[in-house]
Amino acid sequence: MSESESFIDEVTEEVRRDQLFAFMRRYGWIAILAVVLVVGWAGWTEWSKAQVEAAAQTRGDAILAALNANAPADRATALAPLAKGGDAGAIAALLEAANFHDAGDNEKAAATLDTVVADMTVSPIYRDLAALKAVMLRGDSMDPAARKAALQPLVTPGAPYRLLAQEQMALADLDAGDTAAALKGFQDIVQDAEVTRGLRDRAQGMIVALGGTPTADAAAAAAAAALAAGTAAASSN
Repeated sequence: MSESESFIDEVTEEVRRDQLFAFMRRYGWIAILAVVLVVGWAGWTEWSKAQVEAAAQTRGDAILAALNANAPADRATALAPLAKGGDAGAIAALLEAANFHDAGDNEKAAATLDTVVADMTVSPIYRDLAALKAVMLRGDSMDPAARKAALQPLVTPGAPYRLLAQEQMALADLDAGDTAAALKGFQDIVQDAEVTRGLRDRAQGMIVALGGTPTADAAAAAAAAALAAGTAAASSN
């Protein structure tokens, strides 16, 4: 029985081995192909990353070289070919516009910013910044209603430049002759919990210049008046 069982085990093992080899001959190429694909994909991914990093480095070097030009107009001209394509192009365009502004050509600066606003491949934070700067550069040469229409998308809750856009809208109201709306706009800025100190000071200055009283100052004046009234009443008693 022992020899018979041993013989059967050997035969069974041999059959299994033959079946395994047959399976490998039939389907082994799939495993080999899978390994090749995984290795190839990993290699292509690393090569792609290297290409992206090299392109970014090249663009960065080109921007730095353009900014080394002496005159603002020359810097803007050197930046123009780089101000295309995605966020990197948007940054170059913002720099180009800044140099056009320094050169005294606000219309070219604003037109450059308009291209950023219109480019849907650019992140919203850069498009919003370009839209705000374009309105600020055009200033009172732009119709107040058109300015407010351009700024309206920038004052939505959560927008990164919301309060700066509100300041520009208040200035547009002032240019349109609507002093009451301008005062309300500046008061809203002063009362906003997210306002920076510099912006609050500017808004308060505009409120005072327009003959109004900043909300915080009004509250303080009311408290002082109440205290004085209470003191006077106590003295009379």
